Formats: sequence, C-alpha cells, structure tokens
Amino acid sequence: MNKEYLNVIVADDDEGTIIFFKSIFKSLKIGVKSQCFLNGKELIEYLDSNEAIIPELILINYNIHGKSSADLLNEIKADPRFSNMVIAVYADQISENEIEEILVNGAHIFMKKPETYEGLKKSLTEIITINWQYHTSGFNKDNFIMKV
Repeated sequence: MNKEYLNVIVADDDEGTIIFFKSIFKSLKIGVKSQCFLNGKELIEYLDSNEAIIPELILINYNIHGKSSADLLNEIKADPRFSNMVIAVYADQISENEIEEILVNGAHIFMKKPETYEGLKKSLTEIITINWQYHTSGFNKDNFIMKV
C-alpha cells in the first residue's frame, strides 16, 4: 500500500487533550491527518454520514460524553465499513477489569493516559508507528491487541 499519511480521529470532550494530541501528531515523522470530535454522538453522526473519511485509527476517551465508549465500540464494531479501522481507547484512571472489558468488546489498543506531555508523546508515537506499519505492510490486524 502506497500511503503518505494516516487518517486519525480523536474523540475527547477535553479541548486541552485534543490540542496536545494535534501538537504531537504534527511533530511525528509519519504524516497524520486528524479530525476531532468533542462527544460520542458527533463522532457517530460523522461516521454515519456520506462525507465521512473512514480513518485507519480512532482514539476514544473512555469517559467521553454524548455516548459511552462501550456504546461507541459496539456501534463501530457492528458496521462492516469500519472493519479495517484500529480502535484505541484511553483513560486517566481505570480498573484492570474495565480495561479487559474494553479489549474484549473490540478495542485493539488500550492506553493509560500518561500524566506528562512527554509521556503522552511517547505513547502516541508508539501507537501511530505501529499502526503505520500495519497499514502500509498489509499485516493482518484481526488479532492485534496492544496495551500502552
């Protein structure tokens, strides 16, 4: 696959987090085109629209407003148009049982949101780099699970 960038969607109701994510994406050597949504309802409305550009990666805050991350996972996983999309869920504070539930329900990646900008940059760089490798090499991601 000859691709120059990854399409990435971020769904988070914290505008500060979105600013950090966008800044990190710009600093990467891998090209990233990002779209951001402040709640789960807007995200699903966009994905269901005819204008939607289906991303290779979607990053969802576990505690997003408008629709729960569990509902978002179920809706995304039920639609065959999104079968090639990698789903990452992240949270500040979360139990191991909740992480397991997220992964069982279809997320490919769980990221415990680091407390520092540098930590966030390191984690996002790792996630983007691995996704870039999967999408440019044609690797089978059906059994891909990652915890950062």
